[in-house]
Amino acid sequence: MRAYDGSTSAFLTAQSGMMARSLVWVSARNRSTGATETMGLWGGDDHQDFTIGGVVRTYFGAGSVLALDPITMATGLDVRMQRLTLAPVAPKVEMLIRGYDVRLAPVEVHRALFDPVTRALIAEPLRTFLGWIDSVSIPTPVVGGQASIEVTLASLGRSLTQSLALKQSDETLRLRAPDDGFRKYAALSGTVETVWGENRARAPGTTTPAPLTGFPHENGGGPRDRS
Repeated sequence: MRAYDGSTSAFLTAQSGMMARSLVWVSARNRSTGATETMGLWGGDDHQDFTIGGVVRTYFGAGSVLALDPITMATGLDVRMQRLTLAPVAPKVEMLIRGYDVRLAPVEVHRALFDPVTRALIAEPLRTFLGWIDSVSIPTPVVGGQASIEVTLASLGRSLTQSLALKQSDETLRLRAPDDGFRKYAALSGTVETVWGENRARAPGTTTPAPLTGFPHENGGGPRDRS
């Protein structure tokens, strides 16, 4: 069961109605500079700052977030997929999709509750989803229809489906530390003949000569008879 702060609990207990908005926070690579940058979008009418985790974030509105499928809270390690619909006419949405590499970009979704009368924020927005952007689709609308951008989100459980080979590849290690060449030749392991002393370790699928047996020769003769 999710625990709410005092202000949110009191507001929900009063059952006086509420207005909820979804906040989407994306961390993606800028295609021009290569740097990782963040951008916030929400379903409000205008831009607004929200304090989340002690940090002030700016979320751009003007209908940026058109719809978000209901998020189901559940325990377990299953990978949950969510569909997010964005407005393509919003300048910030255009910048995010065209100007950033959003494939597998980390994303957070928060829910902000407002008083329906005063439009005041009840409390700090509560995080409802954490994961990555799985895919982006820009379907062509029918004549007279509304254009939209469909974004599919994958929950944090996706990290448990990453293969061991990918986790330990040379490319993956260099993403974390560019000078880490520990697994530089991992792809060649087992394919190169290696000599250790007098024995020869050959690549799989080849034959290895049988090692010499018996005792050392003396004066060019055969093996010494120890009988």
